[in-house]
Amino acid sequence: MTQTAWAHLPNSKHIDWVLASAKAHPKKWAAAYDAACDEARKAAWDAFDAARTAACDAGRNAAFDAIAALIAYDDCAYMIESDVDEIKILAILGDQKARLLLPACIVYNETKELV
Repeated sequence: MTQTAWAHLPNSKHIDWVLASAKAHPKKWAAAYDAACDEARKAAWDAFDAARTAACDAGRNAAFDAIAALIAYDDCAYMIESDVDEIKILAILGDQKARLLLPACIVYNETKELV
């Protein structure tokens, strides 16, 4: 197995999974991003998400957000394998980690794959 630049990070397994899953399931990531944006809009993220969605490809953006969260927060990897509704609730309540990882959680629960 090739050693990655992030192999030393606590969430390296999940970063590897996000990258592999985004490549294997780009449509699921795009759909999950759209679903996450819908939830975020309900929590007053309309302007932010609209500008970001217009500027970037949704699937790549969702994978980028997941990797950013996994790098920034050592204690959030469990959210990927959590129940989608639980993470949606946390995202609606303003949990930044949950908002960033909701698309990853949706894709994981649809594919049940973790590299």
